[in-house]
Amino acid sequence: MDFYSFPPIAVVIDGAYGLLMGLAGLLEPLLGGAAAAAAIILVTLIVRAALIPTAVSMAKGEQTRARLAPKLQELQRKHAKNPERLQREMAKLYADEGTSPLAGCLPMLVQAPVVGVIYALFILPTINGHPNELLAETFLGVPLGSSLVGGLAAGTLSGADLAVFGGVILVIAAVGEVTRRVFRPTTPAAPAAPASGSGGGASGAPGAPNPAAVLGSPGMLRMLGFLQFITAVVAAFVPLAAGLYLVVTVTWTLVQRVLLRRRFPLPGSSSAIAPAM
Repeated sequence: MDFYSFPPIAVVIDGAYGLLMGLAGLLEPLLGGAAAAAAIILVTLIVRAALIPTAVSMAKGEQTRARLAPKLQELQRKHAKNPERLQREMAKLYADEGTSPLAGCLPMLVQAPVVGVIYALFILPTINGHPNELLAETFLGVPLGSSLVGGLAAGTLSGADLAVFGGVILVIAAVGEVTRRVFRPTTPAAPAAPASGSGGGASGAPGAPNPAAVLGSPGMLRMLGFLQFITAVVAAFVPLAAGLYLVVTVTWTLVQRVLLRRRFPLPGSSSAIAPAM
């Protein structure tokens, strides 16, 4: 069975199709052939504006988790030999503070269906039984339903097409690099080691990793830096319409994070670790 023909999915995609076509129709007198692309950008801005309360909640949660970091390290030292007790104590600490280590996943989970719907709108020849007229729309002369990798594989890309796709991917990568630099993770200072013969009370069980040391390891920091550019790689595979969505959303995310970090600064630090998506 075709996934997109499943009635609830088909209704959602058809509703998004109607919304985009309606917006494109309204914008066409002003923007001509770029109306559909402008409609995608407008929808993206609406979605991100609707997610502002979630972003504020994320920023507050990040601030809280940074404040709790010393307490978490103390729990890890205290219960290093009892993982089950450690998990219970950590869960209790998060519950007492009204936060969760997974709170930052919500915006990405909310955005994923939006990208999926936009992707479907530009790969399906028919939507809910009627022709998909969006496939004929273009951005700077490039069909919104085409992708860089697909065009390269088919050998149908012109120099102008490559310039458009390259520009989209370059903007996403540039925003990722700015995000990486602005929110560069720092290596927290490791707690002082106890004097010999203290029984290991301050350092934890032998072999227990120091969270700060693990987080600050060169390999981990390189991996976190690389995460900033995954979105640019994705943009090479998805339709140009979805690429435009990604350009707007990563740029919005960067500006929003800068503003929220000023409003909710982390204790003793002005940097954070998070991908720009």
